Amino acid sequence: MLAGRGAPALEAVAGEICAAGGRAVAMVADLTCSEQIERLVEATTAEFGRIDILVNNAATSHLAPLLDFKEKHWDRIFDTNCRGAFLLSRAAARRMIEQGRGKIINITTVGAERGSVGMGVYNASKAALKMLTMCMAAEWAPYGICVNAVGPGLTRTEFSRPLWAHAERAGEYLSAVPKGRVAEPGEIVGAVLFLSYDQSDFITGQSIYVAGGYLAT
Repeated sequence: MLAGRGAPALEAVAGEICAAGGRAVAMVADLTCSEQIERLVEATTAEFGRIDILVNNAATSHLAPLLDFKEKHWDRIFDTNCRGAFLLSRAAARRMIEQGRGKIINITTVGAERGSVGMGVYNASKAALKMLTMCMAAEWAPYGICVNAVGPGLTRTEFSRPLWAHAERAGEYLSAVPKGRVAEPGEIVGAVLFLSYDQSDFITGQSIYVAGGYLAT
């Protein structure tokens, strides 16, 4: 089940999955709205019978210095990046508890561990999500639910284009990356898949950073 605010993008990805022999359904939903989340969970259960894995990948950001940061941007970022992930995780966890197991994977960022200029509020929201990951893991482990996070470094997506497509900004970041380059989207997938597999059942409350060694320096 693919969920988000933009129907064209969701339908395009669903089409790719189906063309490759998979099964996918796209559903437009505002993940900051409890009522729409409940409808999403109901529709997912009706379509697939159960919810085994939830990946919280919805996010928004606004590039600006903290001294100039507007409250409306703060609220939008925390509502989407933290509150939305909590609401959807809680709704899915209730179904997973009935099943006796489940996997929740929150997409955070390497910025949850290190400060940066212009990305302060985004990083703070993802640091909050990292701690929420740990708290959900602690509370839901007795029900067979594993909750972990994957924190990408700068990755070549449309979301992060203002960073990697800006030579000066990208250069400053990459100077601290031992691998010396931006990550490609496919390089983030392995960590998410690993945390989805049964082989990771004894891992919960952890964050895996896919950042080319950024935190090693």
